Amino acid sequence: MADVVVSQMDVEHLKIIRSNVSRFVKRALQQYAAGAHRILDIAPHDQEGVAPHVKSGTKVDTLDINAESGATIIADICTTNDHIAADTYDCIVCTEVLEHTLQPFKAIEEMGRILKEGAPILISTPFNFRIHGPLPDCWRFTEHGLRALLSEFEIVELESVNAVGRDLMPIHYTTVARKIAR
Repeated sequence: MADVVVSQMDVEHLKIIRSNVSRFVKRALQQYAAGAHRILDIAPHDQEGVAPHVKSGTKVDTLDINAESGATIIADICTTNDHIAADTYDCIVCTEVLEHTLQPFKAIEEMGRILKEGAPILISTPFNFRIHGPLPDCWRFTEHGLRALLSEFEIVELESVNAVGRDLMPIHYTTVARKIAR
């Protein structure tokens, strides 16, 4: 790969995104999943993950498509994973993952299948940020796109981190949604 130029804006946005993800996960777990007994953390390889933020005794499974990731479950979240029972998890955390999936609607559908009714899914996605690894990096979601992705869920909160001086061009989104009965 040729030399890649990383702009100062991207360096600053990465710091903002990482800080926001950390604050979001810590706060949202306390607020929406304090009583969770079993949590799924999807592809936490580049982040601290949820483990430091959960109470002792909470089982945290990790899921990744990469067999060398060290995840406890190797699977493609965009497919039905029959080895994971329906209604297994009290909470799913999916930070900075959806933009890397080839089929984000199928990923949300599978997360809904393995999430218990009423349980939260915590999602974060970049918007105004450069293409990044692990590749592929396929998507950027607006507030409207996130609402469409989560149309089968109750959205409890959807927040953006806005770029200074750039209205309608958020750097990052965080979303909490609950699985509703169907």
